[in-house]
Amino acid sequence: MMDFTAYLFFTVLSCAVLLLCLILFSDGDLTLMLKEKFGVPLDSVKGKVYWVVGASSGIGKELSYQLAAHGAKLVISARRALELEKVKTGCLAVGKKAGLVDSDVLLLPFDVTEVESHQEHFDSVLRHFGKLDVLINNSGRSQKAEFQKIDLRVDKDLFNTNVFSLVNLSRVVLPYFLAKAQGHIVVTSSVAGKLGAAFSATYNATKHALHGYFETARSELYTKGISITMICPGMVYSDILTACATENPGEQLGGEIGEDEKRMKTERCAKLCAVAIVNKLDEVWISLNPVLFFLYVCQYAPSLGRTFLSRYGLQAAIKTRGKRDARTLRTLDNNRSR
Repeated sequence: MMDFTAYLFFTVLSCAVLLLCLILFSDGDLTLMLKEKFGVPLDSVKGKVYWVVGASSGIGKELSYQLAAHGAKLVISARRALELEKVKTGCLAVGKKAGLVDSDVLLLPFDVTEVESHQEHFDSVLRHFGKLDVLINNSGRSQKAEFQKIDLRVDKDLFNTNVFSLVNLSRVVLPYFLAKAQGHIVVTSSVAGKLGAAFSATYNATKHALHGYFETARSELYTKGISITMICPGMVYSDILTACATENPGEQLGGEIGEDEKRMKTERCAKLCAVAIVNKLDEVWISLNPVLFFLYVCQYAPSLGRTFLSRYGLQAAIKTRGKRDARTLRTLDNNRSR
């Protein structure tokens, strides 16, 4: 009896150690890592139409390149038409081997917060391609501010940009998906949608809200042929700070991400996003450690995880504020004094 108990104990312990090692040496959750190696290949996007909203920079731009390289037809949208032109040129370049031609990439610039224009732009997509297979809601703004100093107008502005605009666009597209009993909505959330990162209260709240909306949508639409994928990236190299909100309405933090910061390369993040999309995964976590590890702990031991994260997160935030935020806050102060 003792031998069996010891055997069971060491078996469980060995499995736990193995899982821990896999997590610590991964940059995505275990299901995503499995699908990357053995799941649906990225070539399955060929011929399908993907609408990437927020495609002018960062993850959206690199994801557009990933899809184009494997033959997907694309609608790329954002406010900055000139940046979208560059993205289209890049898409055609990487998609040349896959047979992509100019008409396979539709430029559709617009401000996603102008919700009254959503139906018109969706109609443009259908007129050009005759169909839409996947809507990718990737637009949004970041924020740096202390909780108690945030003006309520900032909360409302960020919710309009990060949440309500994406919810409305999805509702515009949904009747079309439902009519053909097939469709896929992808939402770029964040690890901040799973955890409460310090000094970004409104941004965190908008990402949590996306989960509330789209997790509910998944439960209602699953039997109707509609897939929902929530993508939760961690810190990624991008130009996200250029339009980063503060505690004051209309104010932007500005600044650039320091080269000394530990962030995932945008290309790698986009590759994993593409894997999640073609495999129609419900929710994926994409991050370097220790953030990925904290996500697991907070998921399965919430009180312990959040206690540990609060201490670690505060220390990390203070350290970060001593580097990046100190640098960007100086930029903001200089802008205010002009």
